[in-house]
Amino acid sequence: MTNTGRKKRRKNAVVTMAFRLFFVLLLLSMLAAYISNQVTISSKRAELETLNEQVAQQQTENQELQRVLSGDADQITEWVARDSYNYAAPNERIFVDVTGN
Repeated sequence: MTNTGRKKRRKNAVVTMAFRLFFVLLLLSMLAAYISNQVTISSKRAELETLNEQVAQQQTENQELQRVLSGDADQITEWVARDSYNYAAPNERIFVDVTGN
């Protein structure tokens, strides 16, 4: 009778140890998934910040173009001549920065 009691306790100890090991492994895998998700969230936030800056820059550019295009034909022609063809008005000085900055 004592022999079967020892076998039963040993079997219970093995089952208990296997359950604890499974539980620890489950916790470790959940911790790894949590850390991975936090890293992903951090990189996505940085990407969102960059995209928001690009959107703000594009909106500013759109507003400037809208302002230019809302002017009369002479203003549009002058803007195209200055911007696209680097023309200048008579007696106008143009300064060019050649420092490379």
